[in-house]
Amino acid sequence: MSIGHGFIERIETMKKSLLFAGLAAFAAFVAPAAHADDVVEIAMSDPQFSTLVKAVKAAGLVDALKTTQGITVFAPTNAAFAKIPKATLASLLKPENKAKLAALLKYHVVPSKIMAKDVLAMSGPKDVKSLAGPTIYVSVKPSPMVNKAKITKTDIVADNGVIHVIDTVIMPTDKVPGKMNKMGGGKMGGKMDKMAPM
Repeated sequence: MSIGHGFIERIETMKKSLLFAGLAAFAAFVAPAAHADDVVEIAMSDPQFSTLVKAVKAAGLVDALKTTQGITVFAPTNAAFAKIPKATLASLLKPENKAKLAALLKYHVVPSKIMAKDVLAMSGPKDVKSLAGPTIYVSVKPSPMVNKAKITKTDIVADNGVIHVIDTVIMPTDKVPGKMNKMGGGKMGGKMDKMAPM
């Protein structure tokens, strides 16, 4: 019995389809995983952080923030920086004040990855050590805050950590009612000293 020409063509088409599917699956297997942006790249891609990015560059912290792993950045928006007197901000951005600016920016970084769920799971307010040294006061009630800044957006996940957006630039001199003198323990305080400073 003869086999129709159309049937043979269908067989050949099926073979080609299977071959292409196999090649596609192999390519997907061997292809490198998509690169997630680091905290600096995320900030650079968002217009609301343009002042922060300018400050990070002026402080010479770009490389450190791009390469340090497992960090939490409490990122002030342009509106947050606008609360600082213009003359003060302009002075901080001057080359002669680079060390002072770097210290201020490091105060917004915690050398441990803290997700929103970790903050919400806290039994009470905690002092968390910043990369600059002084502690940041983290509280949940009446709303999530760091020092006197409100956390307006959480869990912007980066390749090397996480970003939480805040509405005010925080400073070690912030007077926060009920602020503790010692760093809190528990889940947020356990691995703060393990990372080398930037």
